[in-house]
Amino acid sequence: MFKKIALFTAVAALSVSSVYAGVDEAKKWIDDEFQPSSLSKSDQLKEMEWFINAAKPFKGMEINVLSETIPTHEYESKTLAKAFADITGIKVNHQLLGEGEVVQAVQTQMQTNRNLYDAYINDSDLIGTHSRLQLAVNLTDWMAGEGKDVTNPNLDVDDFIGKSFTTGPDGKLYQLPDQQFANLYWFRKDWFDRPELKEKFKAKYGYELGVPVNWSAYEDIAEFFTDDVKEIDGVKIYGHMDYGKRAPDLGWRMTDAWLSMAGAGSKGLPNGVPVDEWGIRMEAGTCNPVGASVSRGGETNGPASVYAIRKWDEWLRKYAPPGAASYDFYQSLPALSQGNVAQQIFWYTAFTASMVAPKSEGNNTVDDKGMPLWRMAPSPHGPYWEDGQKLGYQDAGSWTLFKSTPVDRRKAAWLYSQFVVSKTVDVKKSHVGLTFIRESTVNDKSFTERAPKLGGLVEFYRSPDRVMWSPTGVNVPDYPKLAQIWWQQIGDVNSGVFTPQQAMDRLAEEMDLVMARMQVADEKANTYGGCGPRLNPKSDPAVWLAKEGSPKAKLANEKPQGETINYDELVKRWNK
Repeated sequence: MFKKIALFTAVAALSVSSVYAGVDEAKKWIDDEFQPSSLSKSDQLKEMEWFINAAKPFKGMEINVLSETIPTHEYESKTLAKAFADITGIKVNHQLLGEGEVVQAVQTQMQTNRNLYDAYINDSDLIGTHSRLQLAVNLTDWMAGEGKDVTNPNLDVDDFIGKSFTTGPDGKLYQLPDQQFANLYWFRKDWFDRPELKEKFKAKYGYELGVPVNWSAYEDIAEFFTDDVKEIDGVKIYGHMDYGKRAPDLGWRMTDAWLSMAGAGSKGLPNGVPVDEWGIRMEAGTCNPVGASVSRGGETNGPASVYAIRKWDEWLRKYAPPGAASYDFYQSLPALSQGNVAQQIFWYTAFTASMVAPKSEGNNTVDDKGMPLWRMAPSPHGPYWEDGQKLGYQDAGSWTLFKSTPVDRRKAAWLYSQFVVSKTVDVKKSHVGLTFIRESTVNDKSFTERAPKLGGLVEFYRSPDRVMWSPTGVNVPDYPKLAQIWWQQIGDVNSGVFTPQQAMDRLAEEMDLVMARMQVADEKANTYGGCGPRLNPKSDPAVWLAKEGSPKAKLANEKPQGETINYDELVKRWNK
């Protein structure tokens, strides 16, 4: 009932504002809201005039779209949806739900072929699913064919920095990026710069306190701040932060490149070939996954993956604040603003906006002038990692259209999708949410001016290093079905029910069972377009571990010498 009332209120408000849709409204929004922009005001108006004309057949229509709840999408829902209605006369109910609920809605629409929403901002992690099931609209063909009349000539697909993430094995674009954020390393630079702490650290560990290059250094730093420093400025501190609540986002915590950061998987960008960051094997030049378990050539339960899970559990218990094991994704990351954590190995840049909030709002990680006391840097890698592998995860929430949506509603939703990623609005939207999607936005002079206040975010996105952070790739044949079996197994490690090896063995076996059912469906009914799994027969894991590449055999020494880099030297490298 409350949702219905809220929806009615939102629609009523939009109905009033959309009566006078047109150029005057566009000019007002350009002057009052859409600044700064990578376009001049005259070019912004030209782009808005195109939207006004393209939207005429759909004026008065009400469409429904869905995305997860992050600041970028809140801005779209509260501000850009109203602007779109004012300018085009198309009313938009942009609903926000948790990530799990969005995935569930997408899965339901795919399974039932019922039009629940007219468009979704759906993670590009589902690219393997969308390109196989062919239930999502192939945007490449759509823009050249049926949707040509509603495709913005100034869309400039090549300007999107995540275009490769939303491209299927067939070379076609299936999703259009709306926001992106990476998991990077976060640390308190003000603490790391203290001479007495630097001296004490070097005396104990034999190398400089700095940005950790490998997991050995990260662990040493976590131990140092937790067990040796213990307290700074009267506050008890910890050397690590993470989360462990038994919930779906605990599974995403691992599929989001945690295994590959440790070194599981193969070389290759944006994802490993033939073994990806989930541990799923798919041979180069094919579209058929052959297994997740080591016995089938995968690496989900291999030594590198088991090491990754063991370190996650160990660090959480030893070095994180009390209660962190019961945090979920949304609780753990903002907790850094309390100012009692020295570093976090897996920190999402989507939380930059909250981490630069003023001190008056309770943020203890900025100084009195609002300048960040922290910095972000590349993620350290584990001992199994090799040059040429991805180094972390990049979320790319992307607009997705489904064939089950009636064409007129799909066209109206496509107009809204393009509007909220247009060059007219993207720079301003990026200043609000700090989730860059366009090259032109990243390089806008307004971000050069703001960069010192963003702790390294702009420098990272302008650097050549950013290509090493990528979402789930095409090896995963059905993301909703496979993702949901991760978190229970990982939760059993944190609760002490299973060892990391036992949990990953169970997970790999379950993944293979689910993929076996997909294989049957594909062979019988072409469910996955002939690109469903074709599992390898089981063999002795030792046979695969003895081969070159992934899966990788267990290392004799999983903790090599720690290695760090000076942050200022790192930034110089980025800026070259």
